[in-house]
Amino acid sequence: MSIALTFIIPVRHQDNAKDWSRLKANLSQTLASISNQSTGAWRGLVVANEGADLPPLPKQVEAVRVTFPPNLLHDKGTATQEEFYEAFRIDKGRRVLAAMVAAEKTSHFMIVDDDDLVSCRLAEFVGRNPSGHGLVVKQGYIWTDQGSYLYAYPDLNGLCGSTLIIRSDLYELPATASGWPDERIKKMLGSHRQVGQHLAQAGTPLVPLPFPGAVYRIGHAGNHSGKGGIADEFFWNRRYIRRPWLLGSNLLKLRPITGKVRQEFFGAGRAH
Repeated sequence: MSIALTFIIPVRHQDNAKDWSRLKANLSQTLASISNQSTGAWRGLVVANEGADLPPLPKQVEAVRVTFPPNLLHDKGTATQEEFYEAFRIDKGRRVLAAMVAAEKTSHFMIVDDDDLVSCRLAEFVGRNPSGHGLVVKQGYIWTDQGSYLYAYPDLNGLCGSTLIIRSDLYELPATASGWPDERIKKMLGSHRQVGQHLAQAGTPLVPLPFPGAVYRIGHAGNHSGKGGIADEFFWNRRYIRRPWLLGSNLLKLRPITGKVRQEFFGAGRAH
């Protein structure tokens, strides 16, 4: 069976993790979500440093070991915001590139953060549309870690990096992981924000995935975005307190985590 979709999960250097046991637990949940695909035409690659203690990897998921140093600006400290972002982009981008170069032949790639969740329908959908340039996850959910509700969000790509599915040849990958300059690594692999625009300008635009495709986890200690939970972001935030009529609209976006939701996003219901 040919591979329709390869998921790449970059994991930070173990020295950059505030709580490695929590990172492992989140990663296990992410891997359970990914490995719940409704078709077998997928693979997963977890990129981690030599010596990093990973959880058991499901079938069809392999580790790609790297020797990159810790990101010295993983915590912002006295660095400028741009220095902080640039250091994150190059660290993440190098890890992703190492995995892409090592990957088997695949129709499409999806980069997934090590704490997010994805729909079980992604690989099947990509397999039915193998010639498409790629997809952008607009519809999706935000989830407070360990919470009982999801928050439906109409433009998840604006917040979350686990939202792009791109045909592999459009990356124009080098033969080796050292074959790209840092600027290209940061632009194409270290951040999702410029990739869609770049592909559109090249005449290969992404199209929206026609169903909710990912869950963006927030509100835990290892979350690099620093975002609080759903309540902090969408209910107790001052901009909503000052506009109480918006609170009702936000309440309507809450979705309970039902058995059906668990089966689609949390890896419940299939053998892994």
